[in-house]
Amino acid sequence: MLNSKTIGNKIAEARKKINLSQAELAQQVSISPQAVGKWERGESMPDISTLNRLAEILGVDLNYFSDSFKTRELETTTYEQFNKPTAEKITPKPKNKAEWNWDMSQGNWVDADFSGLKNLKEKFSSSNMKNCKFMSSDLSGLILGKNNIELCDFSFSDMRDSKIQSSNLSNNNFNKCSFIDAELFKNNIEKCNFSEADFSGTEITETNFERNDVNDVVWKFTKFLKSNISNVTLTGTFEDCHFEHCAFYGVKFENAIILNTFFKYNERFKKVQFVNCKVDSITYAFLKNNQANLTGISIIEIPE
Repeated sequence: MLNSKTIGNKIAEARKKINLSQAELAQQVSISPQAVGKWERGESMPDISTLNRLAEILGVDLNYFSDSFKTRELETTTYEQFNKPTAEKITPKPKNKAEWNWDMSQGNWVDADFSGLKNLKEKFSSSNMKNCKFMSSDLSGLILGKNNIELCDFSFSDMRDSKIQSSNLSNNNFNKCSFIDAELFKNNIEKCNFSEADFSGTEITETNFERNDVNDVVWKFTKFLKSNISNVTLTGTFEDCHFEHCAFYGVKFENAIILNTFFKYNERFKKVQFVNCKVDSITYAFLKNNQANLTGISIIEIPE
């Protein structure tokens, strides 16, 4: 968890270890010395991008600022030992660029703004996140495992090729996110807003998908396998999709166009409602074979 008092104490500790004054640190961050003083007294807190810059200047890992970071003795390094491009402007650097790497997994993050970050990959695995912001972020290739994510905003973010497993996602905003070719495995996903998201090529396996807003979602080559789909209204166009060994509870397809979509071995499928839906002949055959209630479904001809 990010805590202003803890962060302030750690900024002061790392600054003093390299014999850097508040004024000199302020010059490097392009803020006033008074602002640095407020940080160190815990009266205010730098945002995540500024923390990242501070980590570079002070020669510490970004995780150093977290409560969950195990404090260890900082190496005593004098200010003069860092590179000095000019006498007027001195930019301290870690001796090894590998020290700039940061990993925020296994942490607790509350009310943090990570918007615009890139190249996260596995850096948030096994962590708890609540009321955090990731808006308009490049989260492609993100790997999450055993995460608890609540009340976070990922809107407009690119999450293609992401892999999310064994995680709880509750009350999050994924509006207009791209999940192209993502893999969601053994998750609990409930009360999330996926409106206008793109699920093309997404595989959702052994997942509880409940009470989510999926208005105007792109469904193309999307697979639901061995999942529970509950209290969801599915709209829009489904093309080359796949539903197999799923359980349906309180599910409705409404004003949907369903093309070349496979339904097989699904439980409680007779209870699924179809309201003003249009399907092609092959999808109609799959629905009938899965004992669907065909009321509300009409067959459309697909031009060759």
